[in-house]
Amino acid sequence: MTTNDVHQTSEMMLRYARAAAGWQQGLPIGNGRLGAVVYGGSDEETWSLTESTYWSGRTEPSRNPPRGKDDLARIREPFFAGDYARGEALVEALWQPEKGNFGTHLTLCELRLRFGDPDAEATGIERELSLDRAVVRTDVRAGGELRLSREVLASHPDGVIAARISGAAPGGVSFDLTLAGRTDRFEVVPKDGHTLAFRGQATEDVHSDGECGVRCQGAVRAVATGGSVRIADGCLIVRGADEALILFAAHTDYLAADERWADEGEGRAARAAAKGYARIREDHVADHRRLYDRVRLSLGESTRAALPTDERVRLLADEPDADPQLYALFYQYGRYLTIAGSREDSPLPLNLQGLWNDGEANRMAWSCDYHLDVNTQMNYYPTEAANLPESHLPLARFVRRLAAAGEATARGLYGCDGWVAHVFTNAWGFTDPGWHYSWGMNVTGGLWIADLLREHYEYTLDRGFLADTAYPVLRSAAIFFLDYMTPHPETGQLVTGPSNSPENSFYPPGREGGSGAAKAHALSMGPTMDQALIRALFAFCRSSAELLQTDAALQARLEEALDRLPTLRVGSRGQLQEWLEDYGEAQPDHRHLSHLYALYPGDQVTPRGTPELADAARKTLANRMQREGLEDVEFTLAQFAASFARLGDGEQAWRSLTYLIGRLCFDNLLTYSKPGIAGAETNIFVADGNFGGTAAIGEMLLRSRPGEIELLPALPAAWPEGRASGLRAKGGAGVDLAWKGGRLTEAVIRAHAAGSAVLRCGDASIRLELSPGAVYVFGADLLAVRS
Repeated sequence: MTTNDVHQTSEMMLRYARAAAGWQQGLPIGNGRLGAVVYGGSDEETWSLTESTYWSGRTEPSRNPPRGKDDLARIREPFFAGDYARGEALVEALWQPEKGNFGTHLTLCELRLRFGDPDAEATGIERELSLDRAVVRTDVRAGGELRLSREVLASHPDGVIAARISGAAPGGVSFDLTLAGRTDRFEVVPKDGHTLAFRGQATEDVHSDGECGVRCQGAVRAVATGGSVRIADGCLIVRGADEALILFAAHTDYLAADERWADEGEGRAARAAAKGYARIREDHVADHRRLYDRVRLSLGESTRAALPTDERVRLLADEPDADPQLYALFYQYGRYLTIAGSREDSPLPLNLQGLWNDGEANRMAWSCDYHLDVNTQMNYYPTEAANLPESHLPLARFVRRLAAAGEATARGLYGCDGWVAHVFTNAWGFTDPGWHYSWGMNVTGGLWIADLLREHYEYTLDRGFLADTAYPVLRSAAIFFLDYMTPHPETGQLVTGPSNSPENSFYPPGREGGSGAAKAHALSMGPTMDQALIRALFAFCRSSAELLQTDAALQARLEEALDRLPTLRVGSRGQLQEWLEDYGEAQPDHRHLSHLYALYPGDQVTPRGTPELADAARKTLANRMQREGLEDVEFTLAQFAASFARLGDGEQAWRSLTYLIGRLCFDNLLTYSKPGIAGAETNIFVADGNFGGTAAIGEMLLRSRPGEIELLPALPAAWPEGRASGLRAKGGAGVDLAWKGGRLTEAVIRAHAAGSAVLRCGDASIRLELSPGAVYVFGADLLAVRS
């Protein structure tokens, strides 16, 4: 093992010196399809098991009656006339669908282990999750001596969750294993003396009718070295073994073409049992490290690195600058979760809770689904820059299916060509508006998620991906908006609407102040987020068509439309306007910052290129943060951090990250939404904070846009020295960095594609002509060392 390996292994680990009382202290693992959160203590352990396609609900036709452009024009009239109440009443009457069998992602089941040892009582427990090996380990001690060790991993090569339980003494492993379903349609069937087979169906009655959902089948198998294995009363019983191997596998009928899916889980468990734990673990670690080891990050030394992770999180609020390694750990944890939840062959992308599920969103109005007004997008914000481009591919496949489904909604609801999706979707490709206009009429939700296809191309410059996936999907979205947008009667500019600025509301001009008589409204024409997304869409489709030498007539239409789009505007309070008009904010402390898309993750607002708009964006952020009632949720703090990084303000970005990690994380470092936010009834795990925080840390170290790479754009004083390797920039470039005293000491640019870029660091800049395979090395102030 190299010195770098030792450094990485010792630091990049979540450690605990006490039992995990429940899910919020448990440690997550995943193989891109199967996931588990492992928690427990000395005498018991629970695996909360998930499968990415285990969804209630079903495919359903639109519940909206067919409409068209005549209805669209009729609905728009009152909005242009300033009669928002009448316009919203028309939307409610004509466009608001019934909920139907939308469904939700559900926990598959729980695997419960109960250990018994009459000769010794546990006196200590140590738990850890190694990020670079993707293994959860629990050591139980008695009288200072190791009594029992448990390892759990989720193998991508073998498609199973595997565990090895070993005792310190021969015959020291005894336990009972049971499976418990989370729905009333879950059945366990004993097989062959060492296997429990199971079958179930994902049903619930909050988000569907309690009757529809995918079916699952699988098995859990125990193999003992020494001792005995038997089944009694639906329980796998292991007694007096030296060591035991547990294997869990499951599969569902989601999009299955025939019934062969039913045997897949049991077959995988049997094949893994024949292979043995040592080989399973070896192949798993190699497969995981092939992705994880691409990026190394050190943000400085910490005296707290040896403390349990939950203690470090609690200490962060008092002395955040004393533990720079915790920020590096959080960054790599986000990469770890990406690998665990979204592999190249994953059947579905990361949902609201990634691959995992604490069960809370299922039982209330939220639903564990694909929110398209920031949450699902944020799950994938760090993917490219953090050198995990393969993890984007499940999302790309999903968006292609969504685009196909959205063609019917575009025609039926609006009478337009192309495709559209709104505020959220499910495993079945739901594209209608949500079932209340106040939050459900986000007409660019589908475009926002599809925009990540552009991101993947701009990082990889994969011409095949552009021609086969990104351009066809985004071209169809552009066709829709060219057909759907309408000239503003006063300015002639092309605007969307009626549409939300998710999920905010406003007071029309002259009716501000929030008095009892004032009524806030949610819908308007041409909200800022729509216009920024469409500008990026049209520009990308125009340049892509030119590159691919296709669609000359469409290029001309896009060029004309770009000239007619509204520009970003500064409001009377110095803020970046959230709406086309300078409305009063009904909730100035609102959690969503959708209109700042142009700053982050977009690139239409930059301190260097558009200083006035950048100042307005900064004012918007300050206005939100200064409010006593700020809805400080996980994705908002991640958005704050990334936005300040884009503005070059490393200190504010760091403070936002500190709040996110120190105040909005469970003990297992998973981020959460607090009670009262959007109807949340308790602290609910939401994965976007983990991924958004990782993306923000990346933005502080490296910012890129086509033709430009900026090094250390927002480095805070708390990270005066450090190193990063394996980062990626747009234009197909790899980047390594080192700094000391807050200043760059070395940068290495590895070109994977031809092109030119301006390289910046502070006030220094240099133009690079990149040749594939070339390596460019720079010292302080971007002085060339060699190339």
